[in-house]
Amino acid sequence: MQNDEITGLSATALSEAIHDGRASSVAVMQAYLDRIERFNPAINAIVSLRDTESLLAEAAACDTELAAGTSRGWMQGMPIAIKDLCEVKGIRCTYGSPIFADFVPEKDELMVERIRAAGAIIIGKTNTPEQGLGSQSYNPVHGTTKNPYDLTKTVGGSSGGAAAALSAHLLPIADGSDMMGSLRNPAAFNNVVGFRPSYGRIPVSLKLELFMGQLSTLGPMGRTVRDTAALLATQAGYDPRDPHSLATEDLTPDENRDFAGARIAWLGDLGGYLPYEPGVLDLCRSTMPVFEKLGCTVDEIVPDYDMADVWRSWTTLRSWLTANSQRDNYDDPTRHALLKPEMIWEIERGLDMTGREVHFASKRRSAWYQYLLTVFGRYDYLILPSAQVFPFDATTHWPKEVGGRTMDTYHRWMEVVIPASMAGLPVAAMPAGFGTNGLPNGIQIIGRPRADKAVLELALAYEAATDWLGVRPTL
Repeated sequence: MQNDEITGLSATALSEAIHDGRASSVAVMQAYLDRIERFNPAINAIVSLRDTESLLAEAAACDTELAAGTSRGWMQGMPIAIKDLCEVKGIRCTYGSPIFADFVPEKDELMVERIRAAGAIIIGKTNTPEQGLGSQSYNPVHGTTKNPYDLTKTVGGSSGGAAAALSAHLLPIADGSDMMGSLRNPAAFNNVVGFRPSYGRIPVSLKLELFMGQLSTLGPMGRTVRDTAALLATQAGYDPRDPHSLATEDLTPDENRDFAGARIAWLGDLGGYLPYEPGVLDLCRSTMPVFEKLGCTVDEIVPDYDMADVWRSWTTLRSWLTANSQRDNYDDPTRHALLKPEMIWEIERGLDMTGREVHFASKRRSAWYQYLLTVFGRYDYLILPSAQVFPFDATTHWPKEVGGRTMDTYHRWMEVVIPASMAGLPVAAMPAGFGTNGLPNGIQIIGRPRADKAVLELALAYEAATDWLGVRPTL
Protein backbone atom coordinates (compact mmCIF):
# COMPACT_ATOMS: atom_id res chain seq x y z
CA MET A 1 0.00 0.00 0.00
CA GLN A 2 1.14 3.54 -0.74
CA ASN A 3 1.56 6.09 2.05
CA ASP A 4 -1.58 8.06 1.17
CA GLU A 5 -3.60 4.83 1.11
CA ILE A 6 -2.35 3.91 4.56
CA THR A 7 -3.01 7.28 6.18
CA GLY A 8 -6.38 7.48 4.42
CA LEU A 9 -7.69 4.36 6.14
CA SER A 10 -9.91 4.56 9.17
CA ALA A 11 -8.37 3.14 12.34
CA THR A 12 -10.46 -0.02 12.23
CA ALA A 13 -9.68 -0.53 8.53
CA LEU A 14 -6.00 0.07 9.28
CA SER A 15 -6.14 -2.58 11.98
CA GLU A 16 -7.54 -5.05 9.47
CA ALA A 17 -4.86 -4.14 6.92
CA ILE A 18 -2.09 -4.70 9.46
CA HIS A 19 -3.51 -7.99 10.65
CA ASP A 20 -4.19 -9.45 7.22
CA GLY A 21 -0.73 -8.48 5.94
CA ARG A 22 -1.69 -5.78 3.44
CA ALA A 23 0.32 -3.21 5.41
CA SER A 24 3.22 -3.87 7.75
CA SER A 25 3.53 -1.99 11.02
CA VAL A 26 6.81 -0.54 9.76
CA ALA A 27 5.14 0.75 6.59
CA VAL A 28 2.32 2.25 8.64
CA MET A 29 4.72 3.96 11.00
CA GLN A 30 6.80 5.34 8.14
CA ALA A 31 3.73 6.61 6.32
CA TYR A 32 2.54 8.52 9.36
CA LEU A 33 5.98 9.85 10.23
CA ASP A 34 6.38 11.12 6.66
CA ARG A 35 3.01 12.86 6.84
CA ILE A 36 3.84 14.36 10.23
CA GLU A 37 7.15 15.67 8.86
CA ARG A 38 5.32 17.21 5.92
CA PHE A 39 2.33 18.84 7.60
CA ASN A 40 2.85 19.07 11.36
CA PRO A 41 5.21 22.07 11.25
CA ALA A 42 2.34 24.25 10.00
CA ILE A 43 -0.36 22.68 12.18
CA ASN A 44 1.61 21.98 15.38
CA ALA A 45 -0.75 19.23 16.52
CA ILE A 46 1.84 16.67 17.64
CA VAL A 47 4.49 17.60 20.20
CA SER A 48 7.29 15.72 21.99
CA LEU A 49 7.62 13.38 19.00
CA ARG A 50 9.90 10.43 19.71
CA ASP A 51 12.89 9.63 17.51
CA THR A 52 12.27 7.79 14.25
CA GLU A 53 14.72 4.96 14.92
CA SER A 54 13.01 3.91 18.15
CA LEU A 55 9.54 4.10 16.63
CA LEU A 56 10.49 2.01 13.62
CA ALA A 57 12.14 -0.53 15.89
CA GLU A 58 8.92 -0.87 17.90
CA ALA A 59 6.96 -1.24 14.66
CA ALA A 60 9.35 -3.98 13.49
CA ALA A 61 8.82 -5.80 16.79
CA CYS A 62 5.06 -5.66 16.18
CA ASP A 63 5.57 -7.18 12.73
CA THR A 64 7.68 -9.97 14.24
CA GLU A 65 4.89 -10.76 16.69
CA LEU A 66 2.32 -10.84 13.90
CA ALA A 67 4.55 -13.08 11.79
CA ALA A 68 4.67 -15.48 14.74
CA GLY A 69 0.88 -15.48 14.91
CA THR A 70 0.66 -13.21 17.95
CA SER A 71 -1.24 -9.95 18.28
CA ARG A 72 -1.69 -7.98 21.48
CA GLY A 73 -4.92 -6.43 20.23
CA TRP A 74 -6.71 -4.43 17.56
CA MET A 75 -4.22 -1.54 17.85
CA GLN A 76 -1.19 -3.75 17.12
CA GLY A 77 1.43 -1.63 15.33
CA MET A 78 -0.82 1.44 15.21
CA PRO A 79 0.70 4.85 16.01
CA ILE A 80 -1.00 7.09 18.54
CA ALA A 81 -0.03 10.29 20.36
CA ILE A 82 -1.48 10.90 23.83
CA LYS A 83 -2.97 14.23 24.89
CA ASP A 84 -0.37 16.25 26.79
CA LEU A 85 -2.50 16.28 29.95
CA CYS A 86 -2.18 12.50 30.34
CA GLU A 87 0.97 10.92 31.69
CA VAL A 88 2.98 8.44 29.60
CA LYS A 89 6.01 6.72 31.04
CA GLY A 90 9.24 8.03 29.54
CA ILE A 91 7.67 10.77 27.40
CA ARG A 92 7.69 14.39 28.46
CA CYS A 93 4.34 15.57 29.84
CA THR A 94 4.31 19.35 29.98
CA TYR A 95 0.60 20.00 30.56
CA GLY A 96 1.31 22.94 28.24
CA SER A 97 2.89 24.73 31.21
CA PRO A 98 6.44 25.97 31.75
CA ILE A 99 6.07 24.66 35.31
CA PHE A 100 6.19 21.12 33.89
CA ALA A 101 8.31 21.76 30.80
CA ASP A 102 10.85 19.09 31.79
CA PHE A 103 8.57 16.62 33.58
CA VAL A 104 9.00 13.01 32.43
CA PRO A 105 6.55 10.62 34.13
CA GLU A 106 7.68 7.31 35.57
CA LYS A 107 4.26 5.67 35.19
CA ASP A 108 1.54 5.34 32.58
CA GLU A 109 -1.96 6.57 33.26
CA LEU A 110 -4.33 3.59 33.44
CA MET A 111 -5.84 4.41 30.06
CA VAL A 112 -2.35 4.51 28.52
CA GLU A 113 -1.65 1.08 30.03
CA ARG A 114 -4.69 -0.25 28.19
CA ILE A 115 -3.75 1.38 24.90
CA ARG A 116 -0.25 -0.11 25.10
CA ALA A 117 -1.72 -3.50 25.99
CA ALA A 118 -3.87 -3.31 22.83
CA GLY A 119 -0.67 -3.11 20.76
CA ALA A 120 -0.46 0.62 20.00
CA ILE A 121 2.85 2.44 19.61
CA ILE A 122 2.91 5.79 21.42
CA ILE A 123 4.81 8.23 19.21
CA GLY A 124 4.50 11.41 21.29
CA LYS A 125 1.87 13.79 22.63
CA THR A 126 -0.85 16.04 21.21
CA ASN A 127 -0.93 19.73 22.02
CA THR A 128 -3.32 21.31 24.50
CA PRO A 129 -3.96 24.63 26.25
CA GLU A 130 -1.89 25.43 29.32
CA GLN A 131 -3.01 22.91 31.96
CA GLY A 132 -6.09 22.28 29.82
CA LEU A 133 -7.63 25.63 30.70
CA GLY A 134 -9.69 27.17 27.91
CA SER A 135 -11.00 25.93 24.56
CA GLN A 136 -8.07 27.30 22.56
CA SER A 137 -4.96 25.15 22.15
CA TYR A 138 -2.04 27.50 22.72
CA ASN A 139 0.61 27.42 25.43
CA PRO A 140 4.07 28.90 26.15
CA VAL A 141 5.84 25.52 25.84
CA HIS A 142 4.70 24.25 22.46
CA GLY A 143 2.93 27.21 20.88
CA THR A 144 -0.40 27.30 19.06
CA THR A 145 -2.10 24.51 17.15
CA LYS A 146 -3.67 25.63 13.84
CA ASN A 147 -6.84 24.41 12.16
CA PRO A 148 -6.23 22.18 9.09
CA TYR A 149 -9.28 23.71 7.37
CA ASP A 150 -7.83 27.21 7.76
CA LEU A 151 -4.38 27.64 9.25
CA THR A 152 -5.29 31.09 10.55
CA LYS A 153 -8.01 29.64 12.82
CA THR A 154 -8.11 27.89 16.16
CA VAL A 155 -8.64 24.14 16.62
CA GLY A 156 -10.51 24.66 19.89
CA GLY A 157 -9.50 22.82 23.02
CA SER A 158 -8.46 21.38 25.15
CA SER A 159 -8.15 18.27 22.95
CA GLY A 160 -7.23 20.56 20.07
CA GLY A 161 -4.01 18.86 19.07
CA ALA A 162 -5.74 15.48 18.99
CA ALA A 163 -8.60 16.75 16.82
CA ALA A 164 -6.29 18.55 14.39
CA ALA A 165 -4.03 15.50 14.11
CA LEU A 166 -7.03 13.36 13.19
CA SER A 167 -8.40 15.91 10.73
CA ALA A 168 -5.02 16.24 8.97
CA HIS A 169 -4.53 12.45 9.01
CA LEU A 170 -1.41 12.73 11.16
CA LEU A 171 -2.88 10.02 13.40
CA PRO A 172 -5.41 7.25 12.77
CA ILE A 173 -7.01 7.59 16.22
CA ALA A 174 -6.64 9.87 19.26
CA ASP A 175 -7.53 10.21 22.92
CA GLY A 176 -8.73 13.30 24.72
CA SER A 177 -10.47 14.52 27.84
CA ASP A 178 -13.47 16.69 28.53
CA MET A 179 -14.49 18.91 31.42
CA MET A 180 -16.06 21.82 29.58
CA GLY A 181 -16.42 20.54 26.03
CA SER A 182 -12.80 19.59 25.47
CA LEU A 183 -13.73 16.59 23.33
CA ARG A 184 -16.75 18.26 21.74
CA ASN A 185 -15.61 21.74 20.75
CA PRO A 186 -12.41 20.48 18.99
CA ALA A 187 -14.42 17.78 17.22
CA ALA A 188 -16.76 20.46 15.87
CA PHE A 189 -13.95 22.80 14.83
CA ASN A 190 -12.00 20.02 13.06
CA ASN A 191 -14.83 17.96 11.51
CA VAL A 192 -14.11 14.76 13.43
CA VAL A 193 -15.91 12.66 16.06
CA GLY A 194 -15.52 13.20 19.80
CA PHE A 195 -17.17 11.18 22.53
CA ARG A 196 -17.59 12.27 26.13
CA PRO A 197 -18.54 9.05 27.95
CA SER A 198 -20.60 8.76 31.10
CA TYR A 199 -18.66 9.81 34.15
CA GLY A 200 -16.80 6.75 35.47
CA ARG A 201 -16.86 4.92 32.15
CA ILE A 202 -13.10 5.36 31.69
CA PRO A 203 -11.23 4.91 34.97
CA VAL A 204 -8.18 6.92 36.00
CA SER A 205 -5.30 5.94 38.26
CA LEU A 206 -2.98 8.94 38.65
CA LYS A 207 -5.59 11.59 39.38
CA LEU A 208 -5.30 13.04 42.89
CA GLU A 209 -8.97 14.06 43.28
CA LEU A 210 -10.34 10.53 42.91
CA PHE A 211 -13.47 11.21 44.94
CA MET A 212 -14.09 14.93 44.35
CA GLY A 213 -13.00 15.50 40.75
CA GLN A 214 -16.28 14.63 39.08
CA LEU A 215 -16.49 17.21 36.31
CA SER A 216 -13.96 15.84 33.82
CA THR A 217 -13.65 12.55 31.99
CA LEU A 218 -11.27 10.95 29.51
CA GLY A 219 -12.63 9.95 26.12
CA PRO A 220 -11.91 8.88 22.53
CA MET A 221 -11.80 10.79 19.25
CA GLY A 222 -11.85 9.39 15.74
CA ARG A 223 -12.46 10.00 12.08
CA THR A 224 -15.47 7.69 12.24
CA VAL A 225 -17.92 6.59 14.92
CA ARG A 226 -16.74 2.99 14.56
CA ASP A 227 -13.15 4.04 15.26
CA THR A 228 -14.26 6.13 18.23
CA ALA A 229 -16.25 3.23 19.67
CA ALA A 230 -13.30 0.88 19.21
CA LEU A 231 -10.98 3.12 21.22
CA LEU A 232 -13.66 3.60 23.88
CA ALA A 233 -13.84 -0.18 24.27
CA THR A 234 -10.09 -0.18 24.95
CA GLN A 235 -10.20 2.73 27.40
CA ALA A 236 -13.34 1.71 29.31
CA GLY A 237 -13.98 -0.95 31.91
CA TYR A 238 -13.89 -1.38 35.65
CA ASP A 239 -10.69 -0.86 37.62
CA PRO A 240 -10.55 -0.79 41.43
CA ARG A 241 -8.00 2.04 41.40
CA ASP A 242 -10.83 4.41 40.50
CA PRO A 243 -13.65 4.47 43.09
CA HIS A 244 -16.11 5.81 40.50
CA SER A 245 -15.24 3.20 37.88
CA LEU A 246 -18.29 1.72 36.16
CA ALA A 247 -18.72 -1.99 35.51
CA THR A 248 -17.29 -3.39 32.30
CA GLU A 249 -19.91 -3.82 29.58
CA ASP A 250 -20.12 -4.28 25.84
CA LEU A 251 -20.39 -0.81 24.27
CA THR A 252 -20.16 -1.94 20.64
CA PRO A 253 -22.90 -0.09 18.74
CA ASP A 254 -25.46 -2.07 16.74
CA GLU A 255 -25.05 -0.92 13.15
CA ASN A 256 -28.54 -2.10 12.24
CA ARG A 257 -30.52 -0.46 15.00
CA ASP A 258 -33.90 0.88 13.89
CA PHE A 259 -34.63 4.41 15.09
CA ALA A 260 -38.26 4.51 14.02
CA GLY A 261 -40.16 6.20 16.81
CA ALA A 262 -37.11 7.49 18.66
CA ARG A 263 -37.84 10.86 20.27
CA ILE A 264 -35.37 13.73 19.99
CA ALA A 265 -35.49 17.12 21.70
CA TRP A 266 -33.70 19.92 19.86
CA LEU A 267 -32.68 22.48 22.49
CA GLY A 268 -31.32 25.15 20.13
CA ASP A 269 -30.50 28.33 22.02
CA LEU A 270 -32.34 27.23 25.18
CA GLY A 271 -35.18 29.63 24.54
CA GLY A 272 -32.95 32.59 23.73
CA TYR A 273 -30.68 32.04 26.73
CA LEU A 274 -27.54 31.23 24.66
CA PRO A 275 -26.07 33.62 22.07
CA TYR A 276 -24.57 32.27 18.85
CA GLU A 277 -22.36 33.63 16.12
CA PRO A 278 -24.57 34.18 13.04
CA GLY A 279 -24.88 30.99 11.01
CA VAL A 280 -24.01 28.49 13.75
CA LEU A 281 -27.52 27.82 15.05
CA ASP A 282 -29.00 27.59 11.55
CA LEU A 283 -26.27 25.17 10.47
CA CYS A 284 -26.84 22.90 13.45
CA ARG A 285 -30.63 23.12 13.16
CA SER A 286 -30.34 22.03 9.53
CA THR A 287 -29.27 18.57 10.70
CA MET A 288 -32.67 17.83 12.22
CA PRO A 289 -34.15 16.46 8.95
CA VAL A 290 -31.36 13.85 8.97
CA PHE A 291 -32.75 12.43 12.19
CA GLU A 292 -36.30 12.61 10.87
CA LYS A 293 -35.27 10.58 7.82
CA LEU A 294 -33.90 7.97 10.23
CA GLY A 295 -37.40 7.67 11.67
CA CYS A 296 -36.99 9.92 14.68
CA THR A 297 -39.52 12.43 15.90
CA VAL A 298 -37.91 15.82 16.54
CA ASP A 299 -39.41 18.49 18.79
CA GLU A 300 -37.90 21.84 19.64
CA ILE A 301 -38.21 22.42 23.37
CA VAL A 302 -37.19 25.05 25.88
CA PRO A 303 -36.03 23.69 29.25
CA ASP A 304 -38.36 24.68 32.06
CA TYR A 305 -35.37 25.45 34.22
CA ASP A 306 -33.25 28.41 35.24
CA MET A 307 -30.21 27.86 33.01
CA ALA A 308 -28.35 30.70 34.72
CA ASP A 309 -28.53 28.59 37.88
CA VAL A 310 -26.78 25.75 36.05
CA TRP A 311 -24.01 28.14 34.99
CA ARG A 312 -23.56 29.53 38.48
CA SER A 313 -23.33 26.07 39.98
CA TRP A 314 -20.91 24.93 37.32
CA THR A 315 -18.53 27.84 37.73
CA THR A 316 -18.57 27.46 41.51
CA LEU A 317 -17.60 23.79 41.34
CA ARG A 318 -15.05 24.32 38.56
CA SER A 319 -13.28 27.18 40.35
CA TRP A 320 -13.29 25.35 43.67
CA LEU A 321 -11.75 22.20 42.14
CA THR A 322 -9.22 24.23 40.18
CA ALA A 323 -8.19 26.26 43.21
CA ASN A 324 -7.57 23.21 45.33
CA SER A 325 -5.69 21.26 42.65
CA GLN A 326 -3.50 24.27 41.79
CA ARG A 327 -2.97 25.69 45.28
CA ASP A 328 0.69 24.61 45.48
CA ASN A 329 1.50 26.31 42.18
CA TYR A 330 -0.34 29.44 43.26
CA ASP A 331 1.42 29.67 46.62
CA ASP A 332 4.92 29.20 45.18
CA PRO A 333 6.12 32.62 43.92
CA THR A 334 8.25 31.14 41.13
CA ARG A 335 5.47 28.92 39.80
CA HIS A 336 2.81 31.56 40.40
CA ALA A 337 4.62 33.85 37.95
CA LEU A 338 4.28 31.15 35.27
CA LEU A 339 0.50 30.70 35.59
CA LYS A 340 -1.76 32.08 32.85
CA PRO A 341 -4.16 34.89 33.89
CA GLU A 342 -7.23 32.69 33.49
CA MET A 343 -5.74 30.13 35.88
CA ILE A 344 -5.03 32.80 38.50
CA TRP A 345 -8.60 34.08 38.13
CA GLU A 346 -10.02 30.57 38.66
CA ILE A 347 -7.80 29.90 41.68
CA GLU A 348 -8.51 33.21 43.42
CA ARG A 349 -12.20 32.82 42.80
CA GLY A 350 -12.14 29.29 44.20
CA LEU A 351 -10.10 30.21 47.26
CA ASP A 352 -12.74 32.76 48.24
CA MET A 353 -15.51 30.16 48.28
CA THR A 354 -16.96 28.76 51.47
CA GLY A 355 -17.85 25.13 52.05
CA ARG A 356 -21.48 26.19 52.19
CA GLU A 357 -21.27 27.71 48.70
CA VAL A 358 -19.71 24.55 47.29
CA HIS A 359 -22.30 22.36 48.98
CA PHE A 360 -25.12 24.53 47.62
CA ALA A 361 -23.67 24.29 44.09
CA SER A 362 -23.58 20.52 44.44
CA LYS A 363 -27.24 20.52 45.50
CA ARG A 364 -28.15 22.65 42.48
CA ARG A 365 -26.21 20.26 40.27
CA SER A 366 -28.31 17.42 41.67
CA ALA A 367 -31.47 19.42 40.97
CA TRP A 368 -30.42 19.86 37.33
CA TYR A 369 -29.80 16.12 37.04
CA GLN A 370 -33.21 15.36 38.48
CA TYR A 371 -34.84 17.78 36.05
CA LEU A 372 -33.12 16.12 33.11
CA LEU A 373 -34.53 12.77 34.19
CA THR A 374 -38.01 14.23 33.69
CA VAL A 375 -37.01 15.38 30.20
CA PHE A 376 -35.68 11.92 29.39
CA GLY A 377 -39.04 10.57 30.46
CA ARG A 378 -40.36 12.15 27.26
CA TYR A 379 -37.32 12.02 24.98
CA ASP A 380 -34.63 9.49 24.15
CA TYR A 381 -31.97 12.00 23.09
CA LEU A 382 -31.24 15.71 23.42
CA ILE A 383 -29.36 17.70 20.77
CA LEU A 384 -27.45 20.96 21.08
CA PRO A 385 -24.75 22.62 18.99
CA SER A 386 -21.20 21.72 20.07
CA ALA A 387 -20.00 25.32 20.01
CA GLN A 388 -21.55 28.77 19.89
CA VAL A 389 -19.05 30.15 17.39
CA PHE A 390 -17.15 29.02 14.32
CA PRO A 391 -13.38 28.55 14.60
CA PHE A 392 -11.95 32.00 15.33
CA ASP A 393 -8.55 33.59 14.79
CA ALA A 394 -5.75 31.48 16.26
CA THR A 395 -4.15 34.56 17.81
CA THR A 396 -7.31 35.34 19.81
CA HIS A 397 -7.26 33.76 23.26
CA TRP A 398 -11.04 33.67 23.59
CA PRO A 399 -14.04 35.45 22.05
CA LYS A 400 -14.97 38.57 23.99
CA GLU A 401 -18.36 38.85 22.27
CA VAL A 402 -20.79 36.33 20.80
CA GLY A 403 -23.99 37.25 18.98
CA GLY A 404 -23.86 40.81 20.27
CA ARG A 405 -23.39 39.77 23.90
CA THR A 406 -20.27 40.44 25.93
CA MET A 407 -18.62 37.34 27.38
CA ASP A 408 -17.98 38.00 31.05
CA THR A 409 -15.48 35.14 31.54
CA TYR A 410 -12.83 33.39 29.44
CA HIS A 411 -15.08 30.34 29.07
CA ARG A 412 -18.59 31.81 28.83
CA TRP A 413 -18.54 31.37 25.04
CA MET A 414 -18.61 27.59 25.59
CA GLU A 415 -21.62 27.52 27.91
CA VAL A 416 -23.50 25.27 25.47
CA VAL A 417 -21.53 22.24 26.70
CA ILE A 418 -22.45 22.74 30.37
CA PRO A 419 -25.87 21.00 30.42
CA ALA A 420 -24.38 17.57 29.65
CA SER A 421 -21.19 18.04 31.67
CA MET A 422 -23.08 18.99 34.82
CA ALA A 423 -25.13 15.79 34.66
CA GLY A 424 -22.27 13.47 33.65
CA LEU A 425 -24.18 12.33 30.56
CA PRO A 426 -22.75 10.54 27.50
CA VAL A 427 -22.37 12.80 24.46
CA ALA A 428 -21.30 12.19 20.87
CA ALA A 429 -19.94 15.26 19.10
CA MET A 430 -20.78 14.90 15.42
CA PRO A 431 -20.20 17.20 12.42
CA ALA A 432 -23.01 19.47 11.23
CA GLY A 433 -21.34 20.52 7.99
CA PHE A 434 -19.72 23.79 7.01
CA GLY A 435 -20.83 27.38 7.23
CA THR A 436 -20.82 29.86 4.36
CA ASN A 437 -17.34 30.79 5.63
CA GLY A 438 -16.15 27.27 4.79
CA LEU A 439 -15.51 26.43 8.44
CA PRO A 440 -16.92 23.38 10.25
CA ASN A 441 -19.15 23.14 13.28
CA GLY A 442 -21.06 20.33 14.94
CA ILE A 443 -23.77 19.03 17.21
CA GLN A 444 -23.93 17.19 20.53
CA ILE A 445 -26.04 14.02 20.66
CA ILE A 446 -26.79 13.66 24.37
CA GLY A 447 -28.12 10.46 25.89
CA ARG A 448 -29.67 9.25 29.12
CA PRO A 449 -27.41 8.49 32.09
CA ARG A 450 -25.00 5.68 31.20
CA ALA A 451 -26.61 5.16 27.78
CA ASP A 452 -23.24 5.37 26.03
CA LYS A 453 -24.02 2.55 23.61
CA ALA A 454 -27.35 4.08 22.58
CA VAL A 455 -25.65 7.42 21.87
CA LEU A 456 -23.00 5.73 19.74
CA GLU A 457 -25.73 3.90 17.82
CA LEU A 458 -27.56 7.10 16.90
CA ALA A 459 -24.24 8.74 16.02
CA LEU A 460 -23.40 5.79 13.78
CA ALA A 461 -26.76 6.03 11.98
CA TYR A 462 -26.33 9.80 11.61
CA GLU A 463 -22.84 9.31 10.16
CA ALA A 464 -24.18 6.80 7.61
CA ALA A 465 -26.86 9.29 6.54
CA THR A 466 -24.41 12.17 5.99
CA ASP A 467 -21.11 12.71 4.19
CA TRP A 468 -19.46 15.49 6.20
CA LEU A 469 -16.76 13.30 7.73
CA GLY A 470 -15.52 12.59 4.24
CA VAL A 471 -14.72 16.27 3.58
CA ARG A 472 -10.99 16.45 4.24
CA PRO A 473 -9.01 19.69 4.59
CA THR A 474 -6.88 20.83 1.67
CA LEU A 475 -3.32 20.94 2.95
